[in-house]
Amino acid sequence: MILEQIKAANIEAIKTKDQTARALYSVLLNKLKLEEINKRQAGASLTDGDAAHILQKASKELCEERDNYAKVGNKEMAEEISKQIVLVEKYLPKMLSREEIKNIILSLSDRSVPAVMKHFKQNYQGACDMRLVSEVLKEV
Repeated sequence: MILEQIKAANIEAIKTKDQTARALYSVLLNKLKLEEINKRQAGASLTDGDAAHILQKASKELCEERDNYAKVGNKEMAEEISKQIVLVEKYLPKMLSREEIKNIILSLSDRSVPAVMKHFKQNYQGACDMRLVSEVLKEV
């Protein structure tokens, strides 16, 4: 599970005194634990799909932060955040390509928009961009 991998990486960062990784893993663990608590209150448990969604959101936030530092000329912080982005992306699942999405859609018996979107949300959450699924579905 992604949560367990990040916990192990956090411990390793503590041992190696890697402050950049340590700061990132602390933030990620806090976000994941908060989501886990919210899920538990709703009677569910945290899935890898949920964790992947949180990591994708964190990666997007870091990219925006890096771009802002680059705009103001703070290259040192931009480079540090780039390192953090690489660390986050290491835990993200491989995203489905346009061709893979098209093949999955063609293999479905019901190709209506709600049915296809529901199928991808249930089976490929965190492994595909839902906007891309929508675009490919319109082409098919």
